[in-house]
Amino acid sequence: MSTADNPYASWGLTAAEAPTSERAGFIRQTYLHLAGAVLAFVGLEAVLLNLPITDDLVANLMMRGQWAWLIVLGLFIGTAYIANAWASSSSSVGMQYAGLGLYVAAQAVIFVPLLWMAQNFGGPQIIPMAGMLTVVIFTGLTAIVFITGADFSFLRTALMVGGFAALAVILFAVIFGFQLGLIFAGAMIALAAGYILYDTSNVLHHYRIGQHVAASLALFASVALMFYYLVILVMSLTGRD
Repeated sequence: MSTADNPYASWGLTAAEAPTSERAGFIRQTYLHLAGAVLAFVGLEAVLLNLPITDDLVANLMMRGQWAWLIVLGLFIGTAYIANAWASSSSSVGMQYAGLGLYVAAQAVIFVPLLWMAQNFGGPQIIPMAGMLTVVIFTGLTAIVFITGADFSFLRTALMVGGFAALAVILFAVIFGFQLGLIFAGAMIALAAGYILYDTSNVLHHYRIGQHVAASLALFASVALMFYYLVILVMSLTGRD
């Protein structure tokens, strides 16, 4: 991977270049922060789903149709951009944590309609099943990277193209009101798997020591993407029984 293609090249010493003890500490901190982000997400989601006003808010969002959801999606994209910029700050640790916290909170909000539908119409097994599948797939993909030591940075361009294409399809679906279906959900799960491989290899090879907050945000984003579409997939397949 050339310096021009490496978005972390200007940050100095990478985990791959650091002494073994520093590298191990960086990796440990990254995954501890990822675990903390996941726990914070679960806690926020539990609170949001049980608020007395949640039923009315989700119902109003669904009644207002695709344009309301398009606004929500736009706000989320803008918030995610800001959060990632803050978490990538090399000058302020407080700003890094603010970015991670903002992103987790934004994900918790964007998940509410889907998890509300899964909880109320899909059955109590949907969310735990999707969560377990996410953990299993994430663990397997992480093990592949750690065991092989492979650098998946070559996936960057393909993932960017796939991400923009997926966003375009989602926007068209929202605007014109058509269902994306199981094929799209499967494609998004595959895209999330690619991001997990890419982000995990970046932890090993390209993130700078001290950037564990930014690394954990990237991993959390990939895990959240996979969980989102696994909920949709499990809910759709269970509904066909």
